[in-house]
Amino acid sequence: MAHFINDRAALVAEAVDGLVTGSGGRLARLDGDPAIRVVLRADWQADRVALVSGGGSGHEPAHAGFVGQGLLTAAVCGDVFASPSVDAVLAGILAVTGPAGCLVIIKNYAGDRLNFGLAAERARALGIGIETVTVADDVAIPGAAQPRGIAGTLLVHKVAGHAAETGRPLAEVAAAARAAAAGIKSLGIAVSGCTMPGGVAESRLAPGQAELGLGIHGEPGIERIALPPAADLGRVMAARLTEAVPGDGPLALLVNNLGGTTALEMQVLTGAVLATPLGARVRLLLGPAAAMTALDMHGASLSAMPLDAATEAALTAETEVPAWPRAVPVAPPAIRPLPERLVRQGPAAAASHDPAVARVVTAVCTALIGAEAELNALDARVGDGDTGTTFASAARAVLADLDRLPQAEPAALCRALSDRLARVAGGSSGVLMSIFFSATGSSLAGGAGWPEALTRGAERLQAHGGARPGDRTLLDALVPALAALSAGDGLAGAARAAEAGAAATARMSRAGTGRSSYLAASDLAGVEDPGAVAVARAFAALAG
Repeated sequence: MAHFINDRAALVAEAVDGLVTGSGGRLARLDGDPAIRVVLRADWQADRVALVSGGGSGHEPAHAGFVGQGLLTAAVCGDVFASPSVDAVLAGILAVTGPAGCLVIIKNYAGDRLNFGLAAERARALGIGIETVTVADDVAIPGAAQPRGIAGTLLVHKVAGHAAETGRPLAEVAAAARAAAAGIKSLGIAVSGCTMPGGVAESRLAPGQAELGLGIHGEPGIERIALPPAADLGRVMAARLTEAVPGDGPLALLVNNLGGTTALEMQVLTGAVLATPLGARVRLLLGPAAAMTALDMHGASLSAMPLDAATEAALTAETEVPAWPRAVPVAPPAIRPLPERLVRQGPAAAASHDPAVARVVTAVCTALIGAEAELNALDARVGDGDTGTTFASAARAVLADLDRLPQAEPAALCRALSDRLARVAGGSSGVLMSIFFSATGSSLAGGAGWPEALTRGAERLQAHGGARPGDRTLLDALVPALAALSAGDGLAGAARAAEAGAAATARMSRAGTGRSSYLAASDLAGVEDPGAVAVARAFAALAG
């Protein structure tokens, strides 16, 4: 897989430079040894307890992205998924620690425990006041002697950061951090592994499988399951966390994107979790957001934290750090009724019958349904292959409603057609035809005749759609056809003009709008625009 990198060996150093350079002067970094990559607050005066954390890179925005007022004072960055060296951690401690001392927050992985722990001991030997707290929030492995530290670590950062920012002494900052760490429980899920920069994507899962209880370094989950619908997945994960956080007290919940999950999926999963008994206890929601990732892993994690007044104050305290997922109160969704005028649009005109109108509508719809395969084949060469389906679906919907249409009232009929097309027709073609019929109906209601009203509809279509004749769209058939009608050439003349206009699109070397506008002239050569052909088929049916 391709990546936006230069040299993998320089990846972390260059990423740190990019973060600091883009921080607006808020962050700084240590310099002097390329193996020491420490990001720190540029405004730090060492007048309060310092907070140092960090670990392997690849979890961005953690850890360096959470350096700032009310959070970390410094973050020490190792190579991807590798703990930083003892010297790097000690450099970070020495760079930010003053008389108030330093709290070092460590994720419960062997490399981090050893390197951060030894650095803390060396700092203590230099006479620096120092405390450590280890976060072990992962509940994936029941009874594990050494649960991993994963995304819940960030909540410890915020609680400790708030305590330090308000000037509390080191012992109290450490006590607050330990209490937070003791209560936080996390669980992860993923449907793919992650791709190391410059490497290839992992593929250890079969289609439809998921790993429950995986870590943040690409390691396998403790359990492979068939991926259920999001609602069921939310219940499964919430039930596991409920076992770890029993009772009925209020909670804070961090919904964390592991890096490669779409915002849509994260929102659906968040809603699913909040709909569970565990979700009913959630008073503060953080995310969904990419907070502690595992490169591009397609997955998510949940971190639940018991909430009291002090913890709530810490989690909701303002911070300048842009990556921090702000805590928001959970409330029932605000629901508003549809606008009255929209609700009244459908039944505005009663059904009426006119055999001639019914025959015309049926003929046009039948022609469009019959042309579905032809139009799709044309669109497959210049678009996404669905123009025929778009027109045919709209035609079927109109035929299904034919007896309920106000056939005897031209203006009302056009408005009804516009309403149905807007509701059932997909793609831009359906919307454009809805605009066309809406404007035509308004013009008929104002006293215009059919040729004038149809021309007005085409003008509004151009105004909203942004295309003009010659842009290789349905207008290249529609506008000549309506011009022929206005000139008194009748439906037969209009049909001939539409056919000629559609044929002319095959000779146009550029498209002015739509997906075809991204194609080269060689891809368009000899291919009629499918929308123009649809219009030609409709006028041929009218003339027939």
